[in-house]
Amino acid sequence: MNEITVTDLKEIKEQDKPFVLLDVREPHEYYIADLPNTTRIPLGDLEGRADELNKDDEIVVMCRSGARSANATNLLTEKGFKNVSNLKGGILAWSREIDPSVPEY
Repeated sequence: MNEITVTDLKEIKEQDKPFVLLDVREPHEYYIADLPNTTRIPLGDLEGRADELNKDDEIVVMCRSGARSANATNLLTEKGFKNVSNLKGGILAWSREIDPSVPEY
C-alpha cells in the first residue's frame, strides 16, 4: 500500500497538481474538522460508490488517523485503481504538523 505524509500532501496542494483528496470519514466528522476541496465518500459506502471516482486520477485517501483510509486504499487498489495513497496519520497529523487551526477530535 502506498502512503504519503501530510508534508507530502501539503506539497502536492501547493504545486496545484491535479489530484483527488478522498475523505472516508462519516458525515458528522466533517463538521468537527475538515479540509477544503475533498471528495466525501464514507468508508462504508465506498465499495458501492467507487465508480464515482476516476481510476486514472491520483487519489489521496484520508480519515481521522489513517486506519479507515488504509482500508479504503486497499479496497480501491483491489478494484483496479493504480494511483492511490493513504494519508499517514490522517487529519490528526494534518492538524498537528501542518495546520493547528484544524481541530483535533
